[in-house]
Amino acid sequence: MTVHEDAVRRYFTAWNATTPEDLEKAVAAAFTEEATYTDPLADVRGHDGLAATISGAHQQFPGFEFRPAGAHDGHHDIVRFGWELVSTTDGSAPVAGSDVITLADDGRIASVSGFLDRVPGA
Repeated sequence: MTVHEDAVRRYFTAWNATTPEDLEKAVAAAFTEEATYTDPLADVRGHDGLAATISGAHQQFPGFEFRPAGAHDGHHDIVRFGWELVSTTDGSAPVAGSDVITLADDGRIASVSGFLDRVPGA
C-alpha cells in the first residue's frame, strides 16, 4: 500500500466512524493535530473541528456512509479523489464531491480542500 492509498483509506475510516470513541481514534490516525478542512460548508482546524464536522454530516444524513468514487491520484505529498455519500439502505447517493489532500511527513493529512459536485436541491 502506498502512502497515498493509506491516507485515503484512513480518511474514509474517519468519515465513516459513528461512535465518539471510534471517531476520536480515526481522526487522530488520519489527521495531524492542526489539520485544516475547508469545503463550501465548513472551514475547521484541528481534531475537535474535524470530529464536529464529521458528526454533523452523520446527523444530517443518518444511515449513509462515505465511499470512494473512482480511483485516487497522487504525487509527492498531494492526493485527489472523488467520493459519494451513499445510503446503506437503498444505495442512493444524493451527495458527491472531490477532495484534494496534502500529507504531512508522517503520512497523516495536513489539509483538505473539498468540493461539492452534487448536493440535494442544487
